[in-house]
Amino acid sequence: MNSGLESATAATTRGNETDILALLDFKNMVTQDPLRVMSSWNDSVHFCNWIGVSCSSSNDRVITLNLNSKKLAGSIPPSIGNLTHLTVINLHENSFSGELPQEMGRLRRLQQLNLTYNSFVGKIPSNLSHCKELTVIEASGNNLVGEIPEQLSSLSKLVVFDFGGNNLTGNIPTWIGNFSSLFGLSLAVNNFVGNIPNELGRLSSLGFFQLYGNYLSGTIPSSIYNLSSIYYFSVAQNQLHGQLPQDIGLTLPKLRVFAGGVNNFTGVFPVSLSNVSGLQVLDFAQNSLTGNIPSNLKNLQSLYRLNFDENNLGHWEIDDLNFLSSLANCTSLEVLGLAQNHYAGELPSSIGNLSTNLQIFTIGRNLIHGSIPVGIENLVNLYSLGLEGNHLSGIVPSAIGKLQNLGELNLNTNRFSGPIPPFIGNLTRLTRLFMEENRFEGSIPESLGNCKNLQNLNLSSNNLNGSIPKQVIGLSSLSISLVISNNSLTGSIPSEVGNLHNLVELDLSHNKLFGEIPSSLGSCASLERLHLEGNELGGTIPESLKDLRGIEELDLSSNNMTGEIPEFLSKLLDLKYLNLSFNDFEGEVSGEGIFSNASAVSIIGNDKLCGGIPDLHLPSCSKKKKEKPLNLKVIISVTIAVVFAVAILCSVVIFCMANSEAPPSEDRHVGMSYTEIMKSTNGFSAENLIGSGSFGSVYKGTLSDDGKMVAIKVMNLQQRGASKSFIDECDSLRSIRHRNLLRIITACSTIDHQGNDFKCLVFEFMANGSLDTWLHPRADEQDQTKRLSFIQRLNIAIDIASALDYLHHYCETPIVHCDLKPSNVLLNEDMTAHVGDFGLATFLLESSNNPSKSEAISVLLKGSIGYIPPEYGLNDQVSALGDVYSFGILLLEMFTGRRPTDDMFKDDLSIHKFVAMALPENAMDVIDPRMLDEETNEEEEIITNSNAQGNASRTQECVVSAMRIGVSCSSSSPRERMAISSVVNKLHDIRDSFLR
Repeated sequence: MNSGLESATAATTRGNETDILALLDFKNMVTQDPLRVMSSWNDSVHFCNWIGVSCSSSNDRVITLNLNSKKLAGSIPPSIGNLTHLTVINLHENSFSGELPQEMGRLRRLQQLNLTYNSFVGKIPSNLSHCKELTVIEASGNNLVGEIPEQLSSLSKLVVFDFGGNNLTGNIPTWIGNFSSLFGLSLAVNNFVGNIPNELGRLSSLGFFQLYGNYLSGTIPSSIYNLSSIYYFSVAQNQLHGQLPQDIGLTLPKLRVFAGGVNNFTGVFPVSLSNVSGLQVLDFAQNSLTGNIPSNLKNLQSLYRLNFDENNLGHWEIDDLNFLSSLANCTSLEVLGLAQNHYAGELPSSIGNLSTNLQIFTIGRNLIHGSIPVGIENLVNLYSLGLEGNHLSGIVPSAIGKLQNLGELNLNTNRFSGPIPPFIGNLTRLTRLFMEENRFEGSIPESLGNCKNLQNLNLSSNNLNGSIPKQVIGLSSLSISLVISNNSLTGSIPSEVGNLHNLVELDLSHNKLFGEIPSSLGSCASLERLHLEGNELGGTIPESLKDLRGIEELDLSSNNMTGEIPEFLSKLLDLKYLNLSFNDFEGEVSGEGIFSNASAVSIIGNDKLCGGIPDLHLPSCSKKKKEKPLNLKVIISVTIAVVFAVAILCSVVIFCMANSEAPPSEDRHVGMSYTEIMKSTNGFSAENLIGSGSFGSVYKGTLSDDGKMVAIKVMNLQQRGASKSFIDECDSLRSIRHRNLLRIITACSTIDHQGNDFKCLVFEFMANGSLDTWLHPRADEQDQTKRLSFIQRLNIAIDIASALDYLHHYCETPIVHCDLKPSNVLLNEDMTAHVGDFGLATFLLESSNNPSKSEAISVLLKGSIGYIPPEYGLNDQVSALGDVYSFGILLLEMFTGRRPTDDMFKDDLSIHKFVAMALPENAMDVIDPRMLDEETNEEEEIITNSNAQGNASRTQECVVSAMRIGVSCSSSSPRERMAISSVVNKLHDIRDSFLR
């Protein structure tokens, strides 16, 4: 008996040792543990008491591994299969990655496996088929691939089978229909094809049925409609067809969610759905359903989403909308979608009785007539109102002005008349306002300038007159489109149009505008489409339009413009359509750029033009128009003199060759002397030192003549490459100017009092120092006010991206910065970011056109550790996409508060991977906690004025969106990185969404 007891004890001990070793192996595979969960897994604590571990009371064998939401990252080791007594594995909402080991099939007692919201890859292990006791498999939100292994058909005890949100392929297996106990089935958001198997109709216990977001075709088997236990039914976004059963409200009485939008369903709306009293979501948008929504939906008091946009509901009859009155009892309704159907008649006054929770109401693109009921003012939480494409008439009632939460207002393509009401300007949360194709008259109200969040404004095709208010055309928030064409507007184009730095489309065509095109239009650097045709504009094409480097369409036709067609139009590489017809242009037409493609250019109706390619059918330019030899010599001489003078002037600005003995008054003609610089910095005192870098130190200085504060970068000429860095920085800075680039005041190359070479650059002073000091304050800095909120970081990111976009696309010669990092981003008193330190900058054309220099560039690794794109290490040439990589890393650093060189980033873990694994669910776990600890006054005001509900989720959505941009930009493959111009637009969209 004693020997038997000893044998049993020894076996238990061996089992315990196996479990301990397996757990320690698991611990060793954990690469991130911000909550220090694994610190409890040590010898001082019995392993059964380790966090997340529980054991059997009879033999101390591990039966549960529950690490739900512990912010862990790492992979699952094959030794997991040695925990043979495990019944539960729960790794929900962590950042585990790698493949799932086949050894998991050794867990014969396993009942529940939850791997949701991680980053697992590879195929589903077929050996899981040996885990015969499994009742729950949840693995949604990963990156699993391949088909569902047929071996899993042996798991007859399954209750939950969830592989949604992966990249699985193939058909939905028919054998799933054999899981007689199955309650939850989710295969949504994968790549499944083929039909929904008839065999699924045998799942008599099925309650949760989710197949949306695949490529399924065919019809839904009728047997599935008879599974009375189903409460969640979603097959949206597939390619399914067929009719919905008329008795579905009787056969599926427990329905809470019934969604089949974006398919090809036909037939009549099932009236029996009114019997499903617990229905919350009814969404079949974008199908071909007919009939009408029944009036007895008033029983659905839990319904919060009713969406049938883009169907064939209604009969073009005046009583089509009578059912709306019955929806007054649906007090939870938030979304009502009826757009693009067959509705006619008038909007009933009963819409004022709809739920005050209503946020989205779309009924556009029908045949509704009459006026807008004044009762609409009761829908106080309405965010999106879509009435477009109907026959609505009369004036816009003042009730609309009381909808203070409106963000989108669509009144376009109706028959509204009267003036545009000034109270529209009270809707300060508007981001999109569409009033085109109506009969509005009078002037554009200046009050529209109060809509500081407006991104898209269209007032075209009305009867508007008067001048364009500067408050409207200067609305800097406009970033998508401003269209006021086909009206009778007069006056000149206000110079405030230059405020539209982020606008993509500007259309003022077919009005009666006169005067010259304002030169400030050249500041609209994001313009892709500019239409000014059909006006009375005169003068010449301003030279400033050369800065519209991204312009794709330019139409100046049918005006009174004169002068020669400027050469720079042939240099606009993105220009695809140019119409200069019916003006009074003269001179020779270029044969280069867009002028080499006759189908892309129209210049008819300009009788004084000549030359160009033959397809333009212009007369040859007369030789008599050439200058006489004497005049030609004069021109050549003057040109040489001007070029020489400009070269001298640039040299003087860059290298003020003054020695230490030269009188100060002489120095001031060319820059500051060494004596002045030394005096301004108090003898280069330590108190004035504000930073040091690879090639020099930066001092704070005060100019003696006006007391202006400046920053002076003194080059360390003993450092190899410092002189070249000085020259390169001068070359880069002398020809660029942008609000987000550090402005150089002067440069100086002279000798000091000991006769040594001395070189420095003088910049405008940035009161708030570098971004680096804000992201990573020193341990001895206890200044609690030095915190950056989310919106401040977002604004800084927009500033930096805008600067890069300018350098890459709008400089005369594109420039790559090559050293983007927080210490090279400086903040002024308003916290506007300025990119500086161009010591490593490279001219793109220079590197690409000069093979020898390209080779030199590729040999010398440009940038700072952590921010250098990986391709530079492979001797690739520098490129704009290299800057995008550095920006991506910088963006991730800004939102996580971690340097890319942080000690935690080692082995295979980088800041890119760290964030990528956290997205989207765990984004808030990896952000810099200081970012949300204390909101700035501005953010508090935003939050106070916003709907309290949903603010946190909106913040999280914006954080996730910003981090996604950082992850995209910092991709190791240049081809996968986002274009910087797209980055600018998307960051603006995120900010607009956050401030909404």
